[in-house]
Amino acid sequence: MSILVNDNSKIIIQGITGKVGRSFCKRMVKFSSPLVAGVTPGKGGEFINDVPVYNSVEEAVKKKNADTSFVTVPAIMVKQAVFESIDAGIKLVVIYTEGVTKHDSLDIVQYAKLKGVMILGPNSAGVVSPSQANVSDLHDSILKKGKIGIVSRSGTLTYEVIEILKEMELGVSTVVCIGGDPIVGLQHADVLELFEKDPETESIVYIGEIGGRDEYESSKIIKSMEKNVFVLIAGVYAPDGKRMGHAGAIIQAESETAKAKQKVLKDSGAKVVNVLTELKNELNKYYSCV
Repeated sequence: MSILVNDNSKIIIQGITGKVGRSFCKRMVKFSSPLVAGVTPGKGGEFINDVPVYNSVEEAVKKKNADTSFVTVPAIMVKQAVFESIDAGIKLVVIYTEGVTKHDSLDIVQYAKLKGVMILGPNSAGVVSPSQANVSDLHDSILKKGKIGIVSRSGTLTYEVIEILKEMELGVSTVVCIGGDPIVGLQHADVLELFEKDPETESIVYIGEIGGRDEYESSKIIKSMEKNVFVLIAGVYAPDGKRMGHAGAIIQAESETAKAKQKVLKDSGAKVVNVLTELKNELNKYYSCV
């Protein structure tokens, strides 16, 4: 099993004729991800790696039953592109583009909620269910199918966790990167709920970071979860007022520090670690007993 995407997904790339879109198209075709079409206004009728290009999302939905969109258009065009997808009936939109304004992000998230559409991002590395569907910048060659779910803001730390799991000969059910901006669609808590309901996800690795209050909402979900959640909060040594990597990774209150978040998540029942080596040790303990 998996969450959000699987081999029944029907994916489109908005901006498929651009440099980024072409790159993702090539890899998705190579590794048999269920990419059914691309969309670039004015480019309808073209083919990119044998994938048909349409002028509108509506056309792609009608002709290919598309249900998932990967948005790679420039930041200034993202709001229009996402609204187009929502209005056409797309159910999951992954916004890979970074640099989207807060105002546009607010509009996107609000409109998606009104229409019952799930949004990952902006500035999301994407989502992938190995051997089924890849709507992310995580390369298929490093992924192994398994029963551990990963939810993260950071694409870089996600790579590190995947490498640890490979060393342990463990795989993942689905990897979900919610996005590094201050305002994003799906939150950690939303993804945790999906993993809890997935019968083939045995445990979850949760990668958080300083800034914002997402972890406080997650702690409420973790308290009621039966599955084990392993947590790493990045930024333990980050100074107040200094942005760390992502736009949303900045401490603006004592409650937004890594240590404060570690405490609330630990109190909720999660297994909290300080560094990646500790994560490996905790996973070893758990999987040597199951």
